[in-house]
Amino acid sequence: MEDLYQVGAITQTHGIKGEVKVFPLTDDISRFKNMKNLLLDGGRDGYINLEVENVRQQKNLVILKFKGIDNINDIEKYKGHGLFVTKENRVELKEDEYFIADLIGVSVYLDTDENTVFGEITDVLQTGANDVYEIEMTNGSSVLVPAIKDCIKAVDMENKKMIIHLLDGLLGE
Repeated sequence: MEDLYQVGAITQTHGIKGEVKVFPLTDDISRFKNMKNLLLDGGRDGYINLEVENVRQQKNLVILKFKGIDNINDIEKYKGHGLFVTKENRVELKEDEYFIADLIGVSVYLDTDENTVFGEITDVLQTGANDVYEIEMTNGSSVLVPAIKDCIKAVDMENKKMIIHLLDGLLGE
């Protein structure tokens, strides 16, 4: 199966006409308005392709209605199941925006030595002000680097390579 990216999880049904409440796993809940097709993790049944018929927001949740699912009994068994998109169906990102799933595993190099691997991104922490990349260095220890222009000098997602500048004090020296 191609690469799938989870965008939400069904938390419960909504009404009796087949609508579901979905907890979004995206930083921009409005992105659901542009989603036409989602893949539902059907467990033993595999992934089920669903066409989105209607989307509306309710507080921090999204209420979805899928075409052809018109009864609570048709969808109730999927409470707690994930909703996914394929790589081709992900939303378009703005310049200098990246999907967290794509950043994990990117090789990191220092701007002072672009030929030697410094480490690898193992996690992305979302702090509110800016993201922070957790980088496991080749010596086994980790460093946290803020995702700001002063630190992130170049990103080549095609080659899974990032060049960073370490600000004074980031290594605890």
